[in-house]
Amino acid sequence: MSEVENPLNAKPTEGTEEADPHFEPVVKLTQEVETKTLEEDEDVVFKMRAKLFRFDASSAEWKERGTGDVRLLSDKETKKVRLVMRRDKTLKVCANHLLSAEMKLQPNVGSDRSWVWKVAADYSEEPPTAETLAIRFANSDNANQFKTAFENGQITNTGGEVPEKKVEEKTESEEEKKPDTEEKDKEE
Repeated sequence: MSEVENPLNAKPTEGTEEADPHFEPVVKLTQEVETKTLEEDEDVVFKMRAKLFRFDASSAEWKERGTGDVRLLSDKETKKVRLVMRRDKTLKVCANHLLSAEMKLQPNVGSDRSWVWKVAADYSEEPPTAETLAIRFANSDNANQFKTAFENGQITNTGGEVPEKKVEEKTESEEEKKPDTEEKDKEE
């Protein structure tokens, strides 16, 4: 029996050339297009790689918004600081909002490398929406650096004032009134 040679395994003989396909482009790009991100008039205050999540209230679960560099940008004229995050490959904006004094960074339950905060208006999608966002970093040191930069941005945006931390303090008059009402309830 004779073996049949496979034409795909055949080596080119001395008089033949291997086919090297070459295609000319249909459209030639002659000029470079300038892309504006509207971030040209801002300085980068903080930049670090992270993963962003948003809380979906309808399904009561966290949904991934994107992975990329989270940046705190300071406007050169107004000095206002905003948080901007773009996805890695597509560069689509997944977070875009000013840092306000009402935003409270809270540690995420069970993790020392992530933070949760609420945004009144996030402009990454149309129309702007109120969101609960969470961000996770590679380690706790990176998360703490983000917290420091975030809080510094809040101070800058409030005109140098430290955002107020709401602490409930009872005055003496409130404490004195409370036992009186309890005694009246017992008498009745």
